[in-house]
Amino acid sequence: MTLYQVYLPAIRGLVPPQIVEAIRALLDFCYLVRRNDFDEDTLDMIDEALGRFHHHREVFRTTGVRPDGFSLPRQHSLVHYRFNIELFGAPNGLCSSITESRHITAVKKPWRRSSKYEALGQMLLTNQRLDKLAASQADFIERGMLPHDRPPPLHDNDGQEDEEEDGPSDGERVMAHVTLART
Repeated sequence: MTLYQVYLPAIRGLVPPQIVEAIRALLDFCYLVRRNDFDEDTLDMIDEALGRFHHHREVFRTTGVRPDGFSLPRQHSLVHYRFNIELFGAPNGLCSSITESRHITAVKKPWRRSSKYEALGQMLLTNQRLDKLAASQADFIERGMLPHDRPPPLHDNDGQEDEEEDGPSDGERVMAHVTLART
């Protein structure tokens, strides 16, 4: 069952017809670029579907859903698909969520750990240290010093921004005893 068969009938009558057409055009585009083989007709159909989407998406601005219009990076990247398909071939279901998840681990989480003042240097240092810890863990596993099923060396707060990192631990993370120096 395709999204056409589920999504479009579900929203028809609940939203303006131009929104249905915008989503239909976007789905057309998505189905077309997922193909394995492309010819000139398919590339023209991709351009046509994208043109219909850009035409119909204006309803989101006129109805007040996006009153300032669109300036979304992923939507902008759609205009480059034809050129990239001609240059590199079929994307075969390429998904940008991989880069988004890497953005979270490389940018968002280090930002949260920083003092927020001149954070770039702190973020880079955090990433460098995390990379070194991961390399050390892999080396220790290879030498038999750690079991293969050992969890990662650092556990984040699973993307929950409001949670304090200095609070009590939810479990034992390090099997060691730390004695702090007297001040």
